Amino acid sequence: MGYWDAICIGVTTSIEPVNLLFCFVGVTIGTLIGVLPGIGTSGTVAILLPITFNLSPVTAIIMLTGIYYGAMYGGSITSILVNIPGEAATVVTCLDGYQMARQGRAGVALGMSAFGSFIAGYFGILMLGVMAPTLSSLAFDFGPPEFFSIMVLGLTLSTYIGSGSMLKALMMVALGLILGFVGQDPITATPRLTYGNPNLLDGLDMVPVVMGLFGLSEVMLNIEQKGDRIIYETKLKGLLPNLDDWKKSLLPIGRGSLLGFFIGIIPGGTAMVSSFVSYALEKKFSKHPEKFGTGTIEGVAGPEAANNSATMGAMIPLLTLGVPSNVVMALLLAALMIHGTPPGPMLLINHPDLFWGVIFSMFIGNILLLVLNLPLIPIWVKLLKVPYKILFPLIIMFCLIGAFSVSSTTFGMKIMIVFGMIGYLMKKYEYEGGPLILAFILGPMLETALRQSLIISHGSFSIFIHKPISLVSLLITISFLVFPLIPFLKKSIAKM
Repeated sequence: MGYWDAICIGVTTSIEPVNLLFCFVGVTIGTLIGVLPGIGTSGTVAILLPITFNLSPVTAIIMLTGIYYGAMYGGSITSILVNIPGEAATVVTCLDGYQMARQGRAGVALGMSAFGSFIAGYFGILMLGVMAPTLSSLAFDFGPPEFFSIMVLGLTLSTYIGSGSMLKALMMVALGLILGFVGQDPITATPRLTYGNPNLLDGLDMVPVVMGLFGLSEVMLNIEQKGDRIIYETKLKGLLPNLDDWKKSLLPIGRGSLLGFFIGIIPGGTAMVSSFVSYALEKKFSKHPEKFGTGTIEGVAGPEAANNSATMGAMIPLLTLGVPSNVVMALLLAALMIHGTPPGPMLLINHPDLFWGVIFSMFIGNILLLVLNLPLIPIWVKLLKVPYKILFPLIIMFCLIGAFSVSSTTFGMKIMIVFGMIGYLMKKYEYEGGPLILAFILGPMLETALRQSLIISHGSFSIFIHKPISLVSLLITISFLVFPLIPFLKKSIAKM
């Protein structure tokens, strides 16, 4: 299929009324979730996943991806006005965005955040449209050994780039793999880890587990936190940056867009990592690095561009290889499989309407987001004033409905409550949920690829080092696991 045919399919699919409607719904919900600190993108996608069961695969993925990149836009609003990141990826925006708000430049910070996100979003979409078909054709060279090694690399990177202890993250990966093995053996269909419970024969449902870990646990954590939010309000007329602001911001936006996209491609790469790296890079390039953290616009433009571009880059390994690079991509992987359209190299051939329709819907979604993030900022500010005691019962209600709708039994609700308490304790003791969920979803795929590889090689593990792609992936994995041990080994040698 040529690019002209792809454009025709993408445009035709994306402008269908139902797809336009759910694109608007997705980006609006995403912005709202980004504005309201609490449940987060992962929990929202998990809660709304059951709603998409009666939609077509294209419409469902358009809505869910709209929530993902929409949350990146909305998260900057709370970072700038309240100094509370709506999304983990907008933590860096607090450093200079909030200081700009205190200096009376909240409008400029919000405007540059929206324009920077818009430019980076379009750059990411163009790169996605150009690179994904090429990588999809290369993916035909991937067999079970290559897929196994890349998934191992992805899980390792998800622990390495986390904000907490790497040891704790590795423990979460191990727990996630164990949870993923609950159910029937994929080769022999023998029940394992079910303890005689028939509800576990098909394994743990992903939706209740994710809603518990990310949704319910976040509600519990927010209930115990007290304190009033100080909101710096702004007027619409102050939202347009001046010429000097644009001169300072164009290069950071360009660098952030490029950097964020390629970090997003890496299995385990996240928008949060890209925004932190972009901030450090801009500080390095700046002639006045001491001004960072005091209200410099480059500290807003670069990271905001990076985190939005990273959301587009993260779609590439998902769509071309079927390997999610973060928690939300893992949820989208589950959504695609539920709808009978498993991602991978055949997605572009078997479902071109889904592939190109989702990409072109992002063009429309980014325009909608620019409209939502500029004129509607005063409305989002009013929503920030809604007391959490009103919000949390609604969030719990949607979580319970979502958990029940998966299997139409109360077992899913019980699973959600159990994992809600587990997630609450994990947050209290600084254990990250992301590596656990990635391992939980990738676990069955990882095991299947491993056992298929061993069947092909008649039980020999040498197959993983005889395949060049597999060998390189495993060597990178080992280096990332060994690298944190180097300072410890140096200290041990010095003491000897």
